[in-house]
Amino acid sequence: MEILPARKEATVDSKDSPRSSRGVYGISVAADLVGMAQPTLRLYERKGLVEPERTSGGTRRYSDEDLERLRRIGELVDAGVNLAGVDLVLHLEADNVRLRQDLAEARRPDREEHREEAEE
Repeated sequence: MEILPARKEATVDSKDSPRSSRGVYGISVAADLVGMAQPTLRLYERKGLVEPERTSGGTRRYSDEDLERLRRIGELVDAGVNLAGVDLVLHLEADNVRLRQDLAEARRPDREEHREEAEE
């Protein structure tokens, strides 16, 4: 699961789309897209599991990233994980992604050269 996609120009369907992190869907559309009821989305927001953008008038706007997160929450809930557990799993998954990125960065060949120069 990709948590922090890079921002660049791409098609609307791409996870790398500028739209992926921008809130564009109202709650009714978001609920339909993820197959959840609107009160469920509000509950997940109250519990801090998802944080949709808000317009100046207070209207929730969900991004593609929010929708992916809601789908993941749904998978975990369907598997029997309670909301406190869902929060923990989401944080652990995010940490795992970050650590894998750090490891990949540390293993880059150009980083090895810099490390050898620094040791001399």
